[in-house]
Amino acid sequence: MLKDLQSTTTLHNGVKMPWIGLGVFKVQDGEEVVNSVKAALEAGYRSIDTAAIYKNEEGVGKGIAESGVPREELFITTKVWNADQGYEATLAAFDRSMEKLGLDYLDLYLIHWPAPALGKYIETWKALEKLYKEGRIRAIGVSNFKIHHLEDIMDNCEIVPMVNQVEYHPRFNQRELHAFCKKNQIQMEAWSPLMQGGLLEEPTLVEIANKYNKSTAQIIIRWDMQTGVVTIPKSTKPHRIAENADVFDFELTPEDMDKINALNQDQRMFADPDEWNRV
Repeated sequence: MLKDLQSTTTLHNGVKMPWIGLGVFKVQDGEEVVNSVKAALEAGYRSIDTAAIYKNEEGVGKGIAESGVPREELFITTKVWNADQGYEATLAAFDRSMEKLGLDYLDLYLIHWPAPALGKYIETWKALEKLYKEGRIRAIGVSNFKIHHLEDIMDNCEIVPMVNQVEYHPRFNQRELHAFCKKNQIQMEAWSPLMQGGLLEEPTLVEIANKYNKSTAQIIIRWDMQTGVVTIPKSTKPHRIAENADVFDFELTPEDMDKINALNQDQRMFADPDEWNRV
């Protein structure tokens, strides 16, 4: 039930994950990210998404500590970077992330990219399985994985990923991948749901936003949730953080959902995961 910021979806292992979280990609470590995290938690958010490559895990940890919100109420995600892929390297990278975050356990750990040219994501996944079995992570998943990458893990490993965090927005709604994830009980999660602001003036979205007296960002975030996709909009402004979460007092009609779905152009904003192998 989508009723407030604490509303959750249940992953295939029974862990509950909030529908909305704060993303901190490109948020400066130190005061900026500390204040962003605190503003989000004060506004009622309970999910924070970071990554080793964002280089702000320490600030995220500090913001969590200073917020006063009990740890058990929070859902914290970080990711292992391409340069740290491989079994032993991933285990070491996880320890570094936990030290920076100042946490005893993690709620969700993701492989940031498949980076197929490195040929390491299977052994990386096996390291995640080990950490999961040890109880150090409540859920494990991947990011930017296409169907064939997911199938590779499912064919060669024990545990099906619980989450796949991918580029997802009205211009790129990844229908086939979404259907595959649903079929295999893999929760899809959207990064850059607002297309880094590129959709805020889209006429169809503006028209729908005016109908509901909402912002275009709120319409997109609501569309995400109604399509069954967890979303992590990024902002550093307290009023925008709060506004992004004000999406529980209305519901898009089937007709409006169809109009938004029709905006799809299979338009990636970022690299194809088969080609992105940066370390």
